[in-house]
Amino acid sequence: MKLALSALAATAALVAPTLAEARQVTFETTLKTYGGNGAYVVLWVTDAAGKYKGTLWLAGAKSKYWRHLSDWQRASGGAASQVDGITGASIGSGRTLKISLDIADAMIDAGYQIHVDTAVEDGRDNPSEIVVPLATSASGKAVGGRGYVKSFSVTF
Repeated sequence: MKLALSALAATAALVAPTLAEARQVTFETTLKTYGGNGAYVVLWVTDAAGKYKGTLWLAGAKSKYWRHLSDWQRASGGAASQVDGITGASIGSGRTLKISLDIADAMIDAGYQIHVDTAVEDGRDNPSEIVVPLATSASGKAVGGRGYVKSFSVTF
């Protein structure tokens, strides 16, 4: 799924003001096959000091379940304003979420990290199941999660 720049207004701190200062980054999350409902998955960013900088995408639109994405909830406050315009349906077992965003060049190779939290109703919650650097050295290298994520990759 390719998001329009207008949908990125909620993550303005993460998105460059002009395309000359940004590059397209693709985030691909593939879930393991499991029994149960669709997973809530959130991709979010911290800076080099570990401070929350913004939410890239939230799969799972029912806010009553966001508390199960506990690291993100704690860091962001879980307010709807944090995800306005960047939410979608939960992700089913064995399915893949693929999003492409224009990310500010200044964030790449600067110590920022991408976190992925996952949760499934009546299943386990996996705070910061994936944590990878927003770095060119990580580009295209899939990593596995310890919960519902089979593989996650960042590609520049």
